This record gives sequence, C-alpha cells and structure tokens, in this order.
Amino acid sequence: MNSNDILLIGATGLVGSAVARSGGLTVLVRRPPDDPSSQQEALVAPGAEWPAIIADRRPATLISCLGTTIRQAGSQAAFRAVDHDLALACARAAKEAGARHMIAISSVGASSKASNFYLRTKGEVEDALRALDFERLDLLRPGLLMGNRPGPPRLGEGLAMLAAPLTDALLHGALRRYRSIPADRVAKAIVRLIGREASGVHIHENDAIRALAD
Repeated sequence: MNSNDILLIGATGLVGSAVARSGGLTVLVRRPPDDPSSQQEALVAPGAEWPAIIADRRPATLISCLGTTIRQAGSQAAFRAVDHDLALACARAAKEAGARHMIAISSVGASSKASNFYLRTKGEVEDALRALDFERLDLLRPGLLMGNRPGPPRLGEGLAMLAAPLTDALLHGALRRYRSIPADRVAKAIVRLIGREASGVHIHENDAIRALAD
C-alpha cells in the first residue's frame, strides 16, 4: 500500500502521533503537526470537513486514534461529538468510498450497556462500526495508556501512571486485560494490523496487543 491507501485520524494524540511517525500513511488533522515528517502527508482541515475529505481520498484503510476526555472536551456532549459523532462520520465516509479495513482504538471495558458514560460511548461506537460491515474491522481495547501525552497534563492520569506498576501486579487472569500498556506498543500493534487479509471483526485486548507489537 502507498500513503494514499491508508488514512489516519487522531494523529496528534498519544497513540496516533506514534502511528504517524511510522510513515507510509496520510494524516488528517485540525492543525499542522508540531513535528512534521517527510514520511507522511498531512491534510489540515476542520473536523466538520473530514468526512468529505475522506470520501474524496477513498482510502483502503482508515485508522482512528481519535480520543479525548470529558474534562478536556468540557462536557459530555462535547466529548461525544468527537469520540462518537466525528469518529462514526469518518468511518461511514470511508466505508461508502470503498474502504475495506478499519482499525480503531476503543477501551478496555467498552460496552453499550455500561453504566459509565465513557465506556458506554465507546461501546456504542464499537456497535456502530460493526454495523457498517467493513470487510475487516480491528478494535483495540487497551487499558491505561502509558507515555508522555501531548498537551496539558492530566492530573488523574498522571497519578494512575505512578500507581500502575503496583496496580498491574495485582491484576491476574481475566483481569490482566485491565493492566496498563505503553502507548508505543499499541501504535506498533496498529501498524502491524495494516494490510491484514483475514476478514471479520477482531477484538484485541492487552495480551493480544502486546503480542502484535512484539
């Protein structure tokens, strides 16, 4: 595949920026990258224009690393506008333009039946992506992402990262999926999934993500 075949949204976040640095793809962003790479093409446009741009580019693979927090977005409605509405608008545009493969970051515990607003929203996105019926859909469900996140510091995440070594040691068996994971490992897993031929919906949680990245 060439860079026109693979399009990435969410390229300025912790995982997305690492995927972008791998090169060989096009990134669609709201503002020019802080560290532009000669290995990638950057398309800069407001989010409202992304679906039309995707329809015009007709990528074979769409990668979504979109993700914010309620605190960062300012409200539940603003959070949903990005993590749900924009993500699905882009996915629909890609599918209608002929994309066969979608790779998206979700979250461990995602479920449309969850009582937690964040996890319920992620679950609703997963359900909607399944309904679009891509030839292949990869959903990655990492736990706490470890790494130096761009932008303002997030106090809660910072404290969780400090506690992660102890917390992870207590998570065994089925609870291993809740362990933290370095963002660059998630990015490597995404890159390794590009071009996979097997069809269907594939769910990747902590151990599977690490195996892909190795």
